[in-house]
Amino acid sequence: MTPHVEAWLRGPIPGIPALLMPAAHALVHAEDDGARALEGLTPEQIWTRPGNAASVGYHVRHIVGATDRLCTYARGEVLSEAQQSRRRAESSTPSPLPDASALTKEVNQAVAAALEQLRRTPPDTLLDERGVGRQGVPSNVIGLLFHAAEHAARHAGQALTTALLVRKEGRVNE
Repeated sequence: MTPHVEAWLRGPIPGIPALLMPAAHALVHAEDDGARALEGLTPEQIWTRPGNAASVGYHVRHIVGATDRLCTYARGEVLSEAQQSRRRAESSTPSPLPDASALTKEVNQAVAAALEQLRRTPPDTLLDERGVGRQGVPSNVIGLLFHAAEHAARHAGQALTTALLVRKEGRVNE
């Protein structure tokens, strides 16, 4: 069995500016961890809320949505009504329940889009001011891109922990 090599140890990601490489590695790491969290879970397990905690599915959907929203702000844009609607839906359990394959595909697409945005972000714009949310809370391009990456990584870790609990609950007499 080949040991898992973390994203930051795999070398540079083609086309990513050096200053944004840590964010790119964190996004790829979150993508990997999101897939690991979902691996082998049934749709019912993905949406189970052990101890009333957020489900694996919530964390994965939030990685997708939050990454998209933070990248939107980094581009200096406001959220669309569709993004707002998806944000509101993140905390609800969808019907029908998406399976691991569908959710993994969503994370892969979100990370690919974020990496493409990192590739297209000129380093001389990293300190450009950006507003966040309806109130335009002050931030800048680099702050938003790094927050997107660390936020995704945080929720991927939560998805892994929740998946561990769900898997353990599914075992009898251990």
